[in-house]
Amino acid sequence: MNNPKNLFIATFIIIISTYLYIFGEEKTMQIIFQEYLYLIALFLVCIAFLFFKFKLNKYEIVEFIPTNNFSLKSTILFFIIFELIDYNSKDGFKGMISQWFIYWVFGVFALVLTHTLNYYKNYKILQKMK
Repeated sequence: MNNPKNLFIATFIIIISTYLYIFGEEKTMQIIFQEYLYLIALFLVCIAFLFFKFKLNKYEIVEFIPTNNFSLKSTILFFIIFELIDYNSKDGFKGMISQWFIYWVFGVFALVLTHTLNYYKNYKILQKMK
């Protein structure tokens, strides 16, 4: 699973499955819908990403912002630190795992945003060359 897209899909399935098992359908939907502003922002960034990707599909993309500079070890370490903080501040295990979805949204948001910024910089360079 070296591809971040596959990793995000797998983790999304695991998070939703865990939520459904522990919280049930109603609470799971409530947790997801509480984050609607972040989901709307993610949707808008995805639209910008697709726009630039479509515009630059025939050109070589220069990577201005490296997107794969975090190792899996450091990512897991950050996750564990946040989980310990959530466990203490969110009243135990259920409160801790209720934060997983927002972490997932932020992870996808960060990945898509860095790719969008790379495409935007490439697009600006292409515009200057024309």
